Amino acid sequence: MTIRAAPATLRGTMNSYSADFAWLPHGWGADARLDIANGAFESVEEDVPPDAATHLGRFVLPGMPNLHSHAFQRAMAGLAERQTNPEDSFWTWRETMYAFAGRIGPDDLRAIAAQLYVEMLKAGYTHVCEFHYLHHQPDGRPYTDAAAMALALIEAAREAGIGLTLLPTLYMTGGFDGRALSERQRRFGHTIETYLRLIEKLRKMENSTLRVGIALHSLRAVPEQAMRDVLDSGLVDTAPIHIHIAEQIGEVQDCLSLRNARPVEWLLDHAPVDARWCLVHATHMTPEETRRLAESGAVAGLCPTTEANLGDGLFALKDYMRAAGAFGIGSDSHISVSPVEELRWLEYGQRLLTRHRNIAVSESSNSVGGTLWAEALFGGAQAAGTEIGVLEGGDPAAPHVAPRADLLVLDDAAPLLTARDGANALDTFLFAGNANLVRDVMVGGEWLVRDFHHRDEQRIAARYRETLTRLGT
Repeated sequence: MTIRAAPATLRGTMNSYSADFAWLPHGWGADARLDIANGAFESVEEDVPPDAATHLGRFVLPGMPNLHSHAFQRAMAGLAERQTNPEDSFWTWRETMYAFAGRIGPDDLRAIAAQLYVEMLKAGYTHVCEFHYLHHQPDGRPYTDAAAMALALIEAAREAGIGLTLLPTLYMTGGFDGRALSERQRRFGHTIETYLRLIEKLRKMENSTLRVGIALHSLRAVPEQAMRDVLDSGLVDTAPIHIHIAEQIGEVQDCLSLRNARPVEWLLDHAPVDARWCLVHATHMTPEETRRLAESGAVAGLCPTTEANLGDGLFALKDYMRAAGAFGIGSDSHISVSPVEELRWLEYGQRLLTRHRNIAVSESSNSVGGTLWAEALFGGAQAAGTEIGVLEGGDPAAPHVAPRADLLVLDDAAPLLTARDGANALDTFLFAGNANLVRDVMVGGEWLVRDFHHRDEQRIAARYRETLTRLGT
């Protein structure tokens, strides 16, 4: 059965691949053939003899989008696991993060991000949404090139080969009361004018693997009028818009005290929240907020390993899924870099909360693994604002938006996958053991990981080690 095929006039040099099972928009397709040209899927078919196509393996999946990343935080993973206060929380962790962030310059950021992005690719992420607020020098003065830190991230993504949605972040105040940024926050700050100039500059660099959106750090860091000015600027009409929201109870309490509404409630009442938006965390919501967020079409950006590490709380996944809400996953602070672990703990958190099993299922599938993978692909691609996350041929009516050719090949030799087929392969992939089963990774038609090794991992890792040795802990 043919899913879709692009017009023959678009076809350049084409590579054809086959797989015993490929994860297509409707689920597993057997005896699949994938034709790739110019970095995109031209056609994807199932129930097709392999003929001369290169056989990839038994199980091929779309690459997973990572919808929330602070790349520099990968280098401090494990450094905040000592008690500093009996009431340790996100707010005490944040002080450790600020101290570490204050030592990082553009070259450091590039080295750290490139290493992280290699790790992401090897784990199965093929695109990352970088929520970037480390803009200036530690004292708040801009670098000679005000975009230096953003350009470091772009270059790191190019080196590693991962797709990137760069989200320069507006950060203006230190709290809901409008207080000035603290000394440690100064390098995050922008005026509306300098922020929009940065967006305009970076937009000129967009290509098939780079998209530029915007991020509003949080309601506490972006005053209402500033939010309106950015949203009315004309630069965000079709761009992804991301925001941290309702991550901690303290944030909810402050918003209630000073804005007389809960954070998600306030945002839905005061902003045109729609499918362009990604609300990161949204951990603490009422049932009404949960329903309204689902109905808005926005994506809930869930980061279970970071949310667990920081003690944030548990998202109301069951109610949100019943309301047909879209969600995706991100590794956020990168205490873990694994889509398997994010999805596994997304489900396990719900099991601990409800004391039942097999929570994340849908009307069309009783497979937890299949449901979670499909939902995270859809929500992640929507949050990234680009055509990724599917094995599907280009639309003849709109060939310029053919899905980028990102895919993962699972390890045929893995004992865990022995005797598995399309009925249980994803459940096994997500819930059986901790060995990495992602053998090969392609982004934009280019093989970046082969036999578990990234093409440039040794050089990138050596530079990362040199950088962290110099920075110290």
